[in-house]
Amino acid sequence: MLNWTLTTLLASIIVLSLSRQDSAQNLAGAPFKVGVAVRHLLPTGPYDWRGAGMHALLEVLWYPAASDADAKPQRIPPVGPAIFDAAPAAAEAKIAASPAKLPLILLSHGTGGTAQSLAWFATALASRGYIVVGVNHPGNNATEPYTMQGFTLWWERAKDLSTVLDDILADPEFGPHVDRRRIGGAGFSLGGYTMIELAGGRTSRGHFAEVCRAAPDQVSCKPPPEFPDLIAKSEALAASDPAYAKALNEDGASYRDSRIRAVFAMAPALGPAFAPASLKTIAIPVAIVAGAKDSIVPIDANAKYDAAQIPYATLTIFPGDVDHYVFVDECTAEGRSTLPLICVDRPGVDRAAIHDQAIDLAAKFFASHLSAHKPR
Repeated sequence: MLNWTLTTLLASIIVLSLSRQDSAQNLAGAPFKVGVAVRHLLPTGPYDWRGAGMHALLEVLWYPAASDADAKPQRIPPVGPAIFDAAPAAAEAKIAASPAKLPLILLSHGTGGTAQSLAWFATALASRGYIVVGVNHPGNNATEPYTMQGFTLWWERAKDLSTVLDDILADPEFGPHVDRRRIGGAGFSLGGYTMIELAGGRTSRGHFAEVCRAAPDQVSCKPPPEFPDLIAKSEALAASDPAYAKALNEDGASYRDSRIRAVFAMAPALGPAFAPASLKTIAIPVAIVAGAKDSIVPIDANAKYDAAQIPYATLTIFPGDVDHYVFVDECTAEGRSTLPLICVDRPGVDRAAIHDQAIDLAAKFFASHLSAHKPR
């Protein structure tokens, strides 16, 4: 989850590409140059925009680029003082011609963030030979005003990713390069919750309410700073807006996307919001990573809870004082000064090193479970 102060700082981001290119290895053993592209998807037919003003899904794609791509360092944001460090990437570059087919990873950001807030992860995978596609979730991203619907209809995020996947597979430029046998997903914080939902977990607001009645001081039960009166406002909106009331009652539906074969969840949030029985039915590999001292989504009620319930889950806890936002992009001195909650890690924590370890775990996980030779 990202703090509300990122809204204005990230609004001007068009491209973010962050990786440690010197150590990344693609599927053939040498790093690709990375291309990055931005698309606006206008779904056909009705769509729940969750009160957002922009009725389009902003997609960001990172992918292996042709060897002659003109990769340039990125400024984050591109105008004014840089907040985040960014490695070279080639905007709208041609995709690499070989290999002909590439695995694809869907990417889901945390509360109030953007797809680009996970560019460190996406770019590193792209340099290894993956197409990575992130989306800005309506009503819950830093490029537009937050909405009550965006902060309460969490399960709708899975629909965003399934819709984006439909779009990419049909895209004349990228679709032919996707190996449909090798599709996975990754997400951070609320994006980690979204991954578990896509894997088959079902939300239960009733179960969440029971947990929070029993332990109201649990961090996961407290309203976000963006909406300190979240419960009252949600109840009022449900009373006045039949569409919102209907959407609230769709929490328990299955949003499993059978095309997704493995998911990687970083510091997943809202563990208590899942119906425990649904987690036990998840039949695809799930990798969970988190920091031992996560103060935003404490691991006992979230990462550890999820891993204990999911049959094929693996859990990696980074020891020491590793907190929640270590899974966001590295920051400049300017970023550390203006966004200390997001950018300043506890003493002794090396964000770049944690990123390297997380990427290594993700790359091995996806290589193992998205093998072209595995049965579907």
